Amino acid sequence: MDFTPFPKIARLMRNIVVTEKIDGTNGCIGIDADGTVLAGSRSGWITPEKDNFGFAAWVRDHADELRQLGPGRHFGEWWGAGIGRRYGLKDKRFSMFNTYRWCLHGDEPKQYPTEDPAVFKSQTRLPACVGLVPILSEGPFDMDLVTLHLGELAHWGSRAAPGFMDPEGIVVFHSASGSLFKRTIKNDDIAKGKATP
Repeated sequence: MDFTPFPKIARLMRNIVVTEKIDGTNGCIGIDADGTVLAGSRSGWITPEKDNFGFAAWVRDHADELRQLGPGRHFGEWWGAGIGRRYGLKDKRFSMFNTYRWCLHGDEPKQYPTEDPAVFKSQTRLPACVGLVPILSEGPFDMDLVTLHLGELAHWGSRAAPGFMDPEGIVVFHSASGSLFKRTIKNDDIAKGKATP
């Protein structure tokens, strides 16, 4: 039997980024080193002929702009008219999840790690056709703050689509573990209807 080392355990009390969870459909923009631009859904690559709510056609039509994102896979939510909650919109939008990579405020670009732990990068400009999921806060882990943001969305409505009063919830990115966690405003049962001992 091959030995498998026990993984390191991330410290809980580290920085988190709390963002609004948007109810749409998962999208991926893949950009190869040669500049080829692909569209993906949660489960695989898609085409305008076998599309997911028009996302592949949108990626095809915006390929020149999207190349500015750089090589790699760029995940986000494709949302708006005809998808999920619809948010009262007449158009569809793509909002990327990786808020850590982009610096849209402040004087200093955010630094984000790459596959090489010694190399950090930052980017300051998104293509005009792309947005980010709304950042609600950044800072040390604080469950009270997470609960506060969930309550604010429930009371004041969506930050992604101001005036829309039925937002889905929040996503918490835990920087030390690299993990994402979600809480929804409705149906966020601890055990999804199962009794716990």
